[in-house]
Amino acid sequence: MDRITAMQVFVSVVDSGSQSAAAEQLDLSRPVVSRYLAELEEWAGARLLHRTTRKLSLTAAGAEMLPRCRQMLELTTDMKNAVAIPEDAPQGLLRITVSTSFGQAQLAAAVADYVKKYPGVTVDMLLLDRVVNLVEERIDLAIRVSKELDPNLIARRLTVCRSVVCAAPAYLREHGRPTQPEQLALHNCLTHAYYGSVWLLERGDEPVNVAVKGNISANDATSLVQATLAGAGVALLPTFLVAPLIRSGQLQALLPEYHPQEFGVFGVYASRKHMPATLRTMLDFLAERYTEEPDWDQAI
Repeated sequence: MDRITAMQVFVSVVDSGSQSAAAEQLDLSRPVVSRYLAELEEWAGARLLHRTTRKLSLTAAGAEMLPRCRQMLELTTDMKNAVAIPEDAPQGLLRITVSTSFGQAQLAAAVADYVKKYPGVTVDMLLLDRVVNLVEERIDLAIRVSKELDPNLIARRLTVCRSVVCAAPAYLREHGRPTQPEQLALHNCLTHAYYGSVWLLERGDEPVNVAVKGNISANDATSLVQATLAGAGVALLPTFLVAPLIRSGQLQALLPEYHPQEFGVFGVYASRKHMPATLRTMLDFLAERYTEEPDWDQAI
């Protein structure tokens, strides 16, 4: 039995949802697909799929086998690429997940520059405001802004994520400018659903936790930027989004003596083993581009 082909057939059947669809996708006959599945199950010593007239579903053994088959197929592709192309010319698909705000404000432009440098790479960006399972969702790289990361994953720090308390000039003219953190209780504060209604500030080494409230909350920082620009209230926003708006005067930074808690921006991936050239070069590219003092923080 050609086990690599059998694994490819198994993965294709699961992804397409039927043996017929897999047969068409792989340019094989339906009986050949069935034979490969049967031989793979015989080799594994367990049934991998529940077969009914309406649908296919994974058995417990199949669920264990599927990610390992994907890894084996990816390794096979990497082996072919390693022989076929130079080390400095990565090729293939790279799937990246990132938050909507960081993806739109920073990563999209970085990816555009990366593929100019490495035209043989195709990047699939998934802008998701949730934490994904890298293995189950076949993600090569996750860009995460966080204080704490899953210890089971590998992370490379790319840069720092700073934030700033800010508001539009029109809002400040109407409602006044807070000069102390406790005065934020008197203002309409726009909050991010993920970070909640307690803003963590620091003055030197002294932490200051401020409970805030307001009439707008969102799970996407980009939406909060638009509401802040419209004069809806005071917001705590990442500088990678609002630095240009502060420099232009469209927003004004508040409480200059108090600094919001900093987060790291990390490139997160599942394993150091068999790291493809696409992932390695993307991590190197982003680390060189952003640095520990990112451009967006300059002169604000």
